[in-house]
Amino acid sequence: MAKPSARKLWAMKLAGNLPTSGVVGFDQAGRRKVEGIILGIDPSLRGTGLAVVEVKRDQRRLLRSHTVRLKAKATMPECLAEIYKSVSSMIEDFDASIVALEQTIYVQNFQTAQILGAARGAAIAAAAVLERPIFEYPPLRVKQAVVGYGRASKHQVAQTVMQLLALDNALDFDEADAAGVALCHAFTG
Repeated sequence: MAKPSARKLWAMKLAGNLPTSGVVGFDQAGRRKVEGIILGIDPSLRGTGLAVVEVKRDQRRLLRSHTVRLKAKATMPECLAEIYKSVSSMIEDFDASIVALEQTIYVQNFQTAQILGAARGAAIAAAAVLERPIFEYPPLRVKQAVVGYGRASKHQVAQTVMQLLALDNALDFDEADAAGVALCHAFTG
């Protein structure tokens, strides 16, 4: 499910049909406040990051993070099946009400773009089959929402996610990126 435009959201609000999945109201600046259990996904064929973040009021906590690591000898269908199963399992195990994933960045290599698209497709299909709303965010927006700077490094994202979720140690980069996507949805959804 694509995120509705601001114009469509306003029309839905006036008609009393504003989507409520995870939305609990609006802050003083008019931004939607999101609460609930969000599955963040950083898709990749051999290293998909997954992070389940619970947001209640102004509190955030990491429920679980995992990287779907697949060996180089695994075939593409095997990798896509494992991504699908892992995403489905995380949604079901934690009853995630929202799925947020990172959009594909610009890549010059056509084959790389196809592979990333397939990995994203497996993750999206898992969420869609389980009828969860799906929100997509470009990497620059995720970094802007989490770190405050759209060109932040992976290390900066990992350190900021660690602070925002009050973790003792930084997550690996794939998991930190996934948690960043979940937080981006919570902050800007």
